[in-house]
Formats: sequence, C-alpha cells, structure tokens
Amino acid sequence: MRAALFAGFVIGALPAFAASYPVAQEADWVATDFKFHTGETIPALRLHYTTIGNPNGEPVLVLHGTAQSGRAMLNPGFAGALFGEGQPLDATKYFIILPDALGAGQSARPSEGLRTKFPHYNYDDMVLAQYRLLTEGLHIQHLRLVIGNSMGGMHAWDWGVTYPEFMDALVPMASQPTEMSSRNWMMRRMLIETIRQDPAYDNGNYTTQPPSLRLANVFMGIGTSGGTLAYAALAPTRDKADKLVDERLAAAPPADANDFIYQWESSRDYNPAPMLDRISAPVLAINSADDERNPPETGLMAAAMTHVKNGRLLLIPASAQTRGHGTTAIAPFWAENLREFLQTAPNRPR
Repeated sequence: MRAALFAGFVIGALPAFAASYPVAQEADWVATDFKFHTGETIPALRLHYTTIGNPNGEPVLVLHGTAQSGRAMLNPGFAGALFGEGQPLDATKYFIILPDALGAGQSARPSEGLRTKFPHYNYDDMVLAQYRLLTEGLHIQHLRLVIGNSMGGMHAWDWGVTYPEFMDALVPMASQPTEMSSRNWMMRRMLIETIRQDPAYDNGNYTTQPPSLRLANVFMGIGTSGGTLAYAALAPTRDKADKLVDERLAAAPPADANDFIYQWESSRDYNPAPMLDRISAPVLAINSADDERNPPETGLMAAAMTHVKNGRLLLIPASAQTRGHGTTAIAPFWAENLREFLQTAPNRPR
C-alpha cells in the first residue's frame, strides 16, 4: 500500500528525497592467483571499489546492475535516498561498499588487452571476487546487509546460497532466484548475437567499436526496461516516441564490445533455485509488477519464495511513475520498507 501511494508523486519529488552523504572514496585491490570456474587463473586480478562512511560502521555491500559500476549507484534516486543522515542506510552508521563487478567499471576486463582470451567468467566468479575483496582486501568477515539491483540482485541471491552465514540480511531487487530463461535470456542472446554477427566485430578483433554495439544497447534498454504505462505516458504519439529513440541513440554507447558481450553473457548459467534452502538470513525481495525481465505473472518468483525460510516479497504496483525493470533503482519506492526490515533483522552470530 505504501508503494502504491508513493507511485503518485515519487518521480517528480526525487530532489526532495535526495540528501548529502559522506564523500565517496575509491580504491583498487588485487586478488592474487584468482581461479575462475573454468579452471583458468589470472595471477593478479584488479578489483575496483568505492566506499562511503566510516570503516568502523556496520558493513553493507551494495551491488550494481549489468554493464554498470559501483559509482552508478551514487545518484539522487538511489544514494540520495538511502545514504544520508537519518536515511535507511545512513553512512554515518553504516560502511557502504560498492564494488565494480569483475569485468565492469574499473575492475579487470577483456578490453585491457586479453580481449576474447580473457576467461569467460560467470556470476559465481563475480561473487567470489566480491568475497575475496571483502575478506582479504578489506578484512571484513560479516556484513549487516547485502543489497543489489538487477544483476546485483541476482548476485545477492548467489551470496545467500554460497555464503549463507556471512550476512544478517539480504535484499535482492529486480531479480528472481531462478534459471536464466524465457524472454530474459532470449533478449540477452539477441543482444549478444547482434554484436557478434556484425562483420565489424571481427571475432572480437575490431579496431573501432562495431556500430551494432550502440543499436543493440538501445534496443535492449527499450525492450526490457522502462515500464509499459510509463512509455504510454512519455511517448503517446509517434513524434514523442521518435524523440525518445533519437535521444537514446545520441547518447554515448558502451565503451567496448567485448566487455559488453562478456557482461551480458556472464548470466548464462545463473540458477540458485536448487539451493534456496541454504539461505539462512532474512530476505526482503523487492520487484516491480511491470518488470519486463521478471514478470510476476509467470508465478516463478512466488514459487521460489516458498523455498526461502525467512523471506517475503515486496511487489511495487505498476503505474505511469514506475519504470518497469528500472523501478527498483528509484529507492523512495521502497526505502521505508528497507528501514523497517533492518529494524527487525537480528544481528546474527559472527
């Protein structure tokens, strides 16, 4: 009900929700002899990360979406609604850690020289990299919270089944703990194949970025995020729809085609469903009713939640103010639910 009430004004009121928070700090850490699920090893794997707040605060791991970076979360609609004083993840009390996922941001990635010889990592490798960063790099052995959006939400599910005692609470958003399949995987395959089958891609040996990179990225964004009602309100005529397309085509494309393919393809074998009974931390899963990639009408999410011992689902109702798969990136829709969840989530034994 609270989410439904928020839907009427939250987009226009975002500046009112935004608050300042401590200055973000960035650093690199190198994981030695990093072994991938394929058996391949990189002797020195650089992992970039951003932190906010006092390292003595309760640690919170915040995980970003596909092809983004930790700093992408530092915007008024997300960090501005969460990390300020008095907000649910007040950075004067919590130590916020935002890693750049393996293969993304400023962490090690194919474009740095290896190109398609870079190991074909998956989500297990990405979560292992995060775990090693925390335990070996930052010497953190327990987290108050793991929260992630989209790919970050999928990583949060993987954290829950792989390191079940490591956190007090889990908040996976815009995600399902089920096998990559249906439209979600079909669209990813089409995104990948559009670039790979472009002659300019040249099996990853291009000298300039293939034109298909920009087109495939925009097509994927329109097809799998934005919200049906929101698009109907934003583009009720062909002229307005054309204007939106032109604006997106004019924006900067992704930086590198190989990086981009690896990032989307890394989800290929994601499927924590058979291991959901391993999750022991309380779970607040947050999805939106108009999520194009994780449509609730399939019943997959509802069925999966029956296997989570201490979990509940917050489903944000669709409206002209929600943004489909992008809804959960707008924290005011669910920030107070997160506050209440953390107030009841016990501090588990370290």
